[in-house]
Amino acid sequence: MLVLVPSGFHKVEEGHVGVYFRGGALLTAVTQPGYHVMFPFLTRFENVQTTVQTDRVTNIPCGTSGGVLIEFESVEVVNRLRADMVYDTVKNYTTSYDRTWIFDKIHHEINQFCSSHTLQEVYIDLFDTLDENLAKALQRDCDVWAPGIQIIAIRVTKPRIPEAIRKNYEMMEAEKTKLLIATQHQKVVEKEAETTKRRATIEAQQQAEVSRISMEREINEMESRKKIAFIDDQMHLDTAKAHADSEFYRVMREAEANKIKLSPEYLQYVSMQSIGTNTKLYFGPSIPQFYSENSLSGVPSAAQMAAVDSNKPNFPKP
Repeated sequence: MLVLVPSGFHKVEEGHVGVYFRGGALLTAVTQPGYHVMFPFLTRFENVQTTVQTDRVTNIPCGTSGGVLIEFESVEVVNRLRADMVYDTVKNYTTSYDRTWIFDKIHHEINQFCSSHTLQEVYIDLFDTLDENLAKALQRDCDVWAPGIQIIAIRVTKPRIPEAIRKNYEMMEAEKTKLLIATQHQKVVEKEAETTKRRATIEAQQQAEVSRISMEREINEMESRKKIAFIDDQMHLDTAKAHADSEFYRVMREAEANKIKLSPEYLQYVSMQSIGTNTKLYFGPSIPQFYSENSLSGVPSAAQMAAVDSNKPNFPKP
């Protein structure tokens, strides 16, 4: 008995659970990581991984709808088996459940995809959606038949195609690359032209705005000068009018003063002063008449002065 006990010790690795078979039948016991004891020779156990694992399916041949045979070199499936579903999954599909639901299923789905699409679609047009479609297809069937399996992600490598076709695709890609380069160059040229046009438009708008502002400033300055000139003219006019009114008032007042001042008595007084200051003496019969006639006016007329001169006595010259 002591000899048989050591052979019954076994270890379940971390990230795994232990399942047991006795006489080929799966036991209900599922053990956690650590050391355990079982009946030797009668019972055997296997480690079943319950952490995330990656199954790599290689060399998957398939034929397109056009009859071209191609081969996918590698398809990697990231998946995980739930720990609480280990017993049911192993009971239905053994510990090699991934052979049924990962490896064989990938072959089936890849062939289904290729047979319903052309080489152009498989190799170029729809290749970027292949990994998502495979993940959805696998998870859909696993949810129905093996709900403990979770499909996390799928990575698909580019398939191998016949060499002649591959060269044609390479040439086509090279031409597409040239076209893309030419298109991008054209876009760059168009962008530069558009930028130049916009720059010219902005500069023209700036110049127009500057001209408008300068014109408005000049108009404002001219209007200001016009107002100043109008004010100056108005001031000159008012000054001239004031001077004219003042002069008119002065003349009127002087005329009124002269009218009052030049009375007959005053004129006679001035006439007498004028005779008194005169150095010439006149003789003749018209002198009394001259003074009597001018006594009222105060100033002798030119005819009277001529009459007085004609009545002057003629004295011999010495």
